[in-house]
Amino acid sequence: MKVRVDDLKDKAVELFSEEPPSQYVTLQSMEEKGECHFHAPLGVHLTVSREYDHIRVSGRVTTTLSLNCARCLSEFRMEIDSPFTIFYMRDAGLGQDKDVELTEEDLVTATYEGDEIDLSSEIAEQIILSLPIKPLCSHDCKGLCPACGSDLNESPCSCNQESISLKFAALKNLKVRK
Repeated sequence: MKVRVDDLKDKAVELFSEEPPSQYVTLQSMEEKGECHFHAPLGVHLTVSREYDHIRVSGRVTTTLSLNCARCLSEFRMEIDSPFTIFYMRDAGLGQDKDVELTEEDLVTATYEGDEIDLSSEIAEQIILSLPIKPLCSHDCKGLCPACGSDLNESPCSCNQESISLKFAALKNLKVRK
């Protein structure tokens, strides 16, 4: 999705679109790798306005996708509704030092060149930032049995329920010669 800077005069511009995730390279790559599966197009609602020396883009991105649970490996659906605000400033062409500490304002500021602002990387970034680091089908997911691999959410397994410490499991059969 692109916005022409010259179209932003005195009032805010509202943009609505539904776009397939395949239009975004990073989202398509995630789907091809099997990290997720999109069930709905990306719903993008943006308000773009010119403010002083920058352009404010406020909006929301929504979609539905499937992830695999990190504990039991079952697939589950997740709704994403990610509101965001990004400030765009014209690129002054000044290089930055490598050892500069970023402020909170720098984290929501982006630069643009020319007469158009391409919003696609920020839209895809909002989806990626909304994904959990460790996706769980539910907070009380019991996961898989470490011995037999059965799903403990469906039924308890018949394995020996001894307290097994997996920290030193690799050393269990180690024989020391004297």
